[in-house]
Amino acid sequence: MRKYLILIYLLNGCFFSIFAQKKADKQEWIKLFNGKNLDGWDIKIAGENLNVNYKNTFRVENGMMRIAYDQYKTFDDKFGHIYYKTPYSYYIIRFEYRFQGEQLAGGASWNVRNSGVMLHSQSAKSLSKGQSFPVSLELQLLGGLGKGERHTGNLCTPGTEVYMNGKIVTDHCTDSHSKTYNGDQWVKAEAIVYGDSLIHHIIEGDTVLTFEKLHIGGGFVSPDYDWKQAKIDNGAEWIKKDGQPLKGGYIAMQAESHAIDFRNIELLNLKGCTDPKATNYKSYYKESDNKSCTYRKK
Repeated sequence: MRKYLILIYLLNGCFFSIFAQKKADKQEWIKLFNGKNLDGWDIKIAGENLNVNYKNTFRVENGMMRIAYDQYKTFDDKFGHIYYKTPYSYYIIRFEYRFQGEQLAGGASWNVRNSGVMLHSQSAKSLSKGQSFPVSLELQLLGGLGKGERHTGNLCTPGTEVYMNGKIVTDHCTDSHSKTYNGDQWVKAEAIVYGDSLIHHIIEGDTVLTFEKLHIGGGFVSPDYDWKQAKIDNGAEWIKKDGQPLKGGYIAMQAESHAIDFRNIELLNLKGCTDPKATNYKSYYKESDNKSCTYRKK
């Protein structure tokens, strides 16, 4: 009888160990966009106060987050972004996007089928009223123009700099090696983000760009579009931060004169409890935050 009880105990222990491991391996994706409304997001459009949704630029229709310009007559440099409420540092973000129709009148030629997702961004409330773009790292999204190559999943760096292949990148935008996606088709995009150390851009399952050593610096965009030209009131404060590692920040979807839809915007947090004894331990976490650990009461 005693041997039987010991066997049951060992089998139960084995079962619970396997169950705990499966739970630790199960990925818990967060739906940043619920497909119903814009709850949890902040809007900032150049020249407007925080959360003024100028001419209904950002809206929800048929489960999509839509950036639309049907209520505009002309663009008038109303660059805008919609920011998720929570900052992150280590994570994977994935989403689908598609461009729609023709560009709004008044938009620059370089903004045709051009949008993006800003990573490690400053918060919406910290932007100056007239500021067009946040200090951030942009996962640039470009649609094909029907002829020639036009890569997507590129990198643009307003107020930031990175390294590639061991060398600092001084160009404002860097092309990926993605395919060209013409028309209004849906495209799957993803970014794997490891704090200030490394980011991968992925398009349709293909890693198209990788960069490292993320930091503030290099001016804003160019000598012709510096902090003052970009209407950033506290440019001097950003200049003092030159070289400071960019460890995390907010995620924002961009609006810059061409209609675009987003859907299935999801995030996997890679920072959390790394103690296997904790109830909320995850085997896939890349960065420890053991202050968040929870344990079963004895």
